[in-house]
Amino acid sequence: MMTHPNFDQLKDRLAGIVPEFELEAKFELAREILELKREKNAVILGHNYMEPALFHTIPDHVGDSLELSRVAARTDAEIIVFCGVKFMAETAKILNPGKTVLLPSTKAGCSLAASITAEDVRRLKERFPGVPVVTYVNTYADVKAESDVCCTSSNAVAVVESLASDTVIFLPDEYLARNVARETGKRIIFPTLDEGAPGELGYEMIGWHGRCEVHERYTVQDIEDVRRMFPDVVILSHPECSPEVVEASDFAGSTTAMIRYVEKTSAPRYLLLTECSMGDNVMAAYPDKEFLRLCTVRCPHMNQITLEDTLSALKLGRHVIEVPEDVRVRAATALERMIAIGPSGKRD
Repeated sequence: MMTHPNFDQLKDRLAGIVPEFELEAKFELAREILELKREKNAVILGHNYMEPALFHTIPDHVGDSLELSRVAARTDAEIIVFCGVKFMAETAKILNPGKTVLLPSTKAGCSLAASITAEDVRRLKERFPGVPVVTYVNTYADVKAESDVCCTSSNAVAVVESLASDTVIFLPDEYLARNVARETGKRIIFPTLDEGAPGELGYEMIGWHGRCEVHERYTVQDIEDVRRMFPDVVILSHPECSPEVVEASDFAGSTTAMIRYVEKTSAPRYLLLTECSMGDNVMAAYPDKEFLRLCTVRCPHMNQITLEDTLSALKLGRHVIEVPEDVRVRAATALERMIAIGPSGKRD
């Protein structure tokens, strides 16, 4: 549970990250949101990629997709306001069909989620009959409904290893799939939908060519350039980065895993190769540690979620997330299996 600071605390925490004149206006918006939240019996969930003034003021819970899915599954609030992107709000609705779920902006989509459709999944299942489908949580509800189990970046390996199958279909993030394949020792292929099934190649994982438009931009050259300037830097990358970037990093993990790594280690300085607002949020949370502010890639979809739109969402009851019941029921099964497995592979 987040504790909401007063203005002086917020100013100290975000000094050098958010200008004071901007913070004053945002703090007043946050106060109004918190009052409305109490009146309406709402809970606010904030993803780690939210901009700092929002992240450090209004959410009741912050975290990565897996953590927020767990919170959404057990909340008693009547209204869930999801400060994240559409597939996250859909996940909350799937797990809470009787709750009202609000997404502050209809423009908060996801390039990765948009890279695959339910029809794509059905066609893959026809080509590889009987092979279980693992679907990354960064997908829309109808795609989840076609899968056997969902996963997040924090438990993808655990989910794959939990299946009683030598072969899996892993969708849709190409780089996460390659990283999971490397960690689990599986040979991966990326067939196009109009190729014949390449059974003679000997494969254990079937992937898809989706990518996150943020994480695909980081390169090994970026890492080499930073290390030349700061040889003692510890570099952390997200598993949606390419396998080459992950291999060249000192640590790779989900957003929560990166935060825990920073918390538990002592390094001269850190660099997080992920969405840049998260870097600012971690910097604000650990003022005694030094971070390089060389991460400049902002997710254009996460950036759509603002304090102004969050206030409007609560005031006007918009934008309501709906999922067709037949889709919701099937997607819920895949999500509940993911939540039960947890990040370590041990079922709750």
